[in-house]
Amino acid sequence: MSYQDPSLHDRQKNAMAAKQAMLQKFREKAEDPGLAARQAERKAIHEARLARQAEKDRLRKIEEQRLAEEAARKAAEEEKARLAAEAEAERIKAEEAEAMIALLAEQKAARDARYAARKAAKKQRRKGY
Repeated sequence: MSYQDPSLHDRQKNAMAAKQAMLQKFREKAEDPGLAARQAERKAIHEARLARQAEKDRLRKIEEQRLAEEAARKAAEEEKARLAAEAEAERIKAEEAEAMIALLAEQKAARDARYAARKAAKKQRRKGY
């Protein structure tokens, strides 16, 4: 077997025949009457897919917006509840402070009364009667 067994001319002829066969096969597919119908069907499927995707995107955006609004509403409610709790805590703290002041005043009054009683008793003892 020599390198010239299939000659250059034979190889070129075979390549040309292969190209012609491929071209003929392509032309047959291009001239197929069902090709246009299949392409139209594919196009319709593609456009339906795009429409479904657009609808999904629209619904997703609506859902995201709803979730954002719900989160904002929930945050506002939590803030309102937090402020109410803070106000209640301040009110309780003020009441406790008032109660402590009243208790201290009561204790001071009792202490002053004991002191006054002790002084009066001492004064009474000094008088001798």
